[in-house]
Amino acid sequence: MIRRILLLLCLGTIAGPIPAEAQYFGRNKVAYEQFDFQVLTTEHFDIHYYPEEAEAARMAARMAERWYARLSRVLGHDLYGRQPLVLYAAHPHFQQTNVIEGEVGEGTGGVTEGLKRRIAMPFAGPLAETDHVLGHEIVHAFQYDISANRDAEGNPTGPAGINLPLWFVEGMAEYLSIGPVDAHTAMWIRDATAREALPTVDRLNDPDFFPYRYGHAFWAFVSGRWGETAIGDMLRAAGPQGDLRRAIESVTGLNEDDFTAAWHEATRREYASIIESTFPADTFGRAVISSTQSGGTLNVAPALSPDGRRLVFLSEKDLFSIDMYVADVDTGEVVRRLVKTAGDPHFDSLQFIGSAGDWAPDGRRFVFAAVSEGQPTLSIVDVNTGDREREQPFEELGEILNPAWSPDGRVVAFSGLSGGLLDLYLWDLESGELTQLTDDPYADLDPEWSPDGRRLAFVTDRFSSDLSLLTFGNYRIGAIDVGSRAITPLAGFPTGRNTNPEFAADGASLYFVGAPDGIANVYRADLAGGETVRLTNIRSGVSGITPLTPSLSVAAAAPRVIFTAYEADSYALYEALGDERPATTPLDRDAAVLPPGDRQPSEVARLLAAPDEGLPPLESYPTEPYDASLSLVSVGQPVIGVGADRFGAYAAGGISMLWSDLLGDHLLGTAVQITSRFDEIGGAVQYLNRKHRWYWGVVGEQTPYVTGSLAQGVGSVDGQFGFIQQTHRLIQTNQGATGLLQYPFNRSQRVEFAAGVRRIGFSQKVETEVFSLATGTRIGRTEERLPSPGALNLSEASTALVYDSSVFGATGPVAGQRYRFEYSQVAGSLTYGGVLGDYRRYLDLGRPFTLAFRGMHYGRYGSGGEDPRLSPLYLGYPGLVRGYDVYSFGANECVANAESSCPAFDRLMGSRLAIGNVELRFPLLGLFSGGRNYYGAFPVEMALFGDAGVAWTADSRASFLGGSRDFVRSVGVALRANALGFAIVELDFVRPLDRPGKGWFWQFNFIPGF
Repeated sequence: MIRRILLLLCLGTIAGPIPAEAQYFGRNKVAYEQFDFQVLTTEHFDIHYYPEEAEAARMAARMAERWYARLSRVLGHDLYGRQPLVLYAAHPHFQQTNVIEGEVGEGTGGVTEGLKRRIAMPFAGPLAETDHVLGHEIVHAFQYDISANRDAEGNPTGPAGINLPLWFVEGMAEYLSIGPVDAHTAMWIRDATAREALPTVDRLNDPDFFPYRYGHAFWAFVSGRWGETAIGDMLRAAGPQGDLRRAIESVTGLNEDDFTAAWHEATRREYASIIESTFPADTFGRAVISSTQSGGTLNVAPALSPDGRRLVFLSEKDLFSIDMYVADVDTGEVVRRLVKTAGDPHFDSLQFIGSAGDWAPDGRRFVFAAVSEGQPTLSIVDVNTGDREREQPFEELGEILNPAWSPDGRVVAFSGLSGGLLDLYLWDLESGELTQLTDDPYADLDPEWSPDGRRLAFVTDRFSSDLSLLTFGNYRIGAIDVGSRAITPLAGFPTGRNTNPEFAADGASLYFVGAPDGIANVYRADLAGGETVRLTNIRSGVSGITPLTPSLSVAAAAPRVIFTAYEADSYALYEALGDERPATTPLDRDAAVLPPGDRQPSEVARLLAAPDEGLPPLESYPTEPYDASLSLVSVGQPVIGVGADRFGAYAAGGISMLWSDLLGDHLLGTAVQITSRFDEIGGAVQYLNRKHRWYWGVVGEQTPYVTGSLAQGVGSVDGQFGFIQQTHRLIQTNQGATGLLQYPFNRSQRVEFAAGVRRIGFSQKVETEVFSLATGTRIGRTEERLPSPGALNLSEASTALVYDSSVFGATGPVAGQRYRFEYSQVAGSLTYGGVLGDYRRYLDLGRPFTLAFRGMHYGRYGSGGEDPRLSPLYLGYPGLVRGYDVYSFGANECVANAESSCPAFDRLMGSRLAIGNVELRFPLLGLFSGGRNYYGAFPVEMALFGDAGVAWTADSRASFLGGSRDFVRSVGVALRANALGFAIVELDFVRPLDRPGKGWFWQFNFIPGF
């Protein structure tokens, strides 16, 4: 068995990144689109794009080269080799990428993976945001390259940047791509400073502290005090091992505690006067939805009904997903959950990071942007019932944001991303016609209808950007006449961001969020030429998840205003108290500047302000078709075992390798296990094609299963007297070739097919060795092959319907459902059919309790289903019926009868199984965490469980089929812990109810909850 485990370990290094037939359950990554990738070549980059995004890709190419020039100068380093960059026209396209494995979350703006140092990212809407993400990801490429292990000639032998903590690498990427002035990071740090909650350096790894913001502040302080050369110096000093303590001390001369003290003091000093002249959010508004009032810690995208009485918003109040809710504004009570995403595969995304919906003028319907089956859609729901009334996909677009319903109820305006560029569109509800209002590379987003329906206010960078230099200024408020398409400035300040325009009910004034002094607040502009006044003076700021997340809503027919404020690491919704101008003291500094205030000259800031420096001229870059050739991705850790004693020597080893093309559409995995015995060599090769929606692949394998027994004693063999050791070895060699085919209907459901041939060979032999009793040396050896069963030659085919909408916690599913229904047919030396039904459901009983059910049946039916050469099915394996593990049985339980030497054990085996399980799950430590953390300090889950199962054969049927085999049952308590993401550890205290004389006992396994 040791040798088989060795091979499985080798195969596991391949199977990990190949989501093929080995996935019993699991979500699907669906290739909804067919991308015809081309490769655009610049001086340092190979940019992979498809025709839809050609114009934007050419601009991204120039931006990438500019970032290379900036970063190589600041970090004093040039990248080894060429840099791959894979661009997608929109985030729903990016979520289909095979460059990275697993699901791509809505909050993932880009990825730089370390195996091939590939950057993959979507266009982020506004080109300014794309430029930021591009710079951020190129920083990661430099980090991987600088921190890589290298051979004697200086060539990288593998990335080591993964040894550095997230706040270190992400914070550095934020600083080098944004610089020392950023209102969003300053908001987080200012809020923490006011609460005296700044983390020490050794606590930056704590998940309570967002690594991007606090890491950004860390690097702003380092570069401001010690200069920006300290960034590259500290990265190199950390080395491949990621030794941060040594890096900080060697570069700054301060130990970790002294560094923390200096950082905190500089931050308090910089923000003291700002904190003194600003106020908490509840000074200017009444909390409607917060973590203590009907919501979670993330309550965003507010949308007031026309009469101002109801509010739709997005929240993670149910923890494991972002859902849409409607609440009563007066009471703050949540009336209904409009859209649920946990366990519901209909929507891939609710666009919660950058979009909010809008009410129809009738106050009954609500429109919002979403992604469904890979397509951007507009969905209309009845707010009173939650029913979906209409859903319109737009295949010609990549993404939709911020729909706005016209005052006459006939048209919906929205921002649409097409080819990586963001423009304004109109959708006529009656005719279904789609009209494009703007068509240029400028960012046009967040439209808002004027009360007379003649024009749209919107956010744009067209008044402050220079496309020839690819420099993007601040966002301002513009207006477009819907009839003539004429665009004019409407409101906003020349500095800081200006977002979220909302007309007052009379159309005479416009509310918006502005940050002219570095703090985002609510302003109202008189559109007749009067003044712009500030309505809030909040210490942290009016903001959603990002600076562009909608954070303001004004009722269309009532004097009511709702805004989102970030405070104490959470987002809450407030109703503005009125239009009174708050007491304000002009700030004595730009609140967006990160500490220290007396910083050294910043080369990063200078380069960010010099868009022409490093920007290549506009030219036609050479383009060629994408080459899907394979290259080595990884080599699994070699497994080698060697042993020797006075009876002989043995050796075994294994290695695995994975190849792929750059886009990850083609995977080739190989593994080999070699031992000192030729007939026990094993290996496997697997190819998987993921380019199209139909996944297909082939697998070839040879797997030896080795068992046996050992006998020892003193005696005579062939006239030689001595110590005799006799080894009986049984080898089952499994050789097969299988073809695989899989079609996902959506992210949750798929159908699988497999067909192949298999040969199962058997051999057994006895090795006899005789050793001298005097010297211990071997004096004789014989080997005898014994008669073995004939080989089985089989053909196999199977089909399965698989569904998985489950939501995983740290130790197992906590919501949704899963099922697998499969039929397999074996023919040849044996003929039988395999029937599998496995259904699991996870019911939310109210946070944090989950009731989990499983019902499962597997059986082999047909003439060959009970052939003695097939291993019997067993109920007591881990994860099936607890309390009946094979190693828990003792001789005292085996009371022989005429049919069996151990009936208590044999009743657990058969050719057919039926199993039922139920668990009440809850986070043990999370019960005492006060609701801020589901699992508490450490992800430990407790479960009260009951298991039952029965095994039977065609001749010895189950009791529910009229036979004599009864169910066996057990109850108990389980503790599961997530061991740092490496494995799920389960400890059971179990009482088997159908083992007389066997009381409570402990079981230990590595297995997640079913």
